[in-house]
Amino acid sequence: MAEEIKKADAKGSEKKPVSKKTGFFAKIKNFWKETKSEVKKVVWPSPKQVLNNTLIVIAVVVMAAVFIGVVDLVFKSLAGLLTL
Repeated sequence: MAEEIKKADAKGSEKKPVSKKTGFFAKIKNFWKETKSEVKKVVWPSPKQVLNNTLIVIAVVVMAAVFIGVVDLVFKSLAGLLTL
């Protein structure tokens, strides 16, 4: 039974080929080649989606700024009352 498992493992596992050492510039070239390949796989948003997401981000930033400003004014008022 142990032999069957060893045989199954030997059949199912593929040995990786031994890679030879590559030079520095070959590695850089390979990196850019792989990067270009990955960029082609990216699903880019449409201009409408970009505009929509940009407006959402701006709205959230404005709301956060207003909230922080109101909280600051409240704490400033409370600090002014405590110093009297």
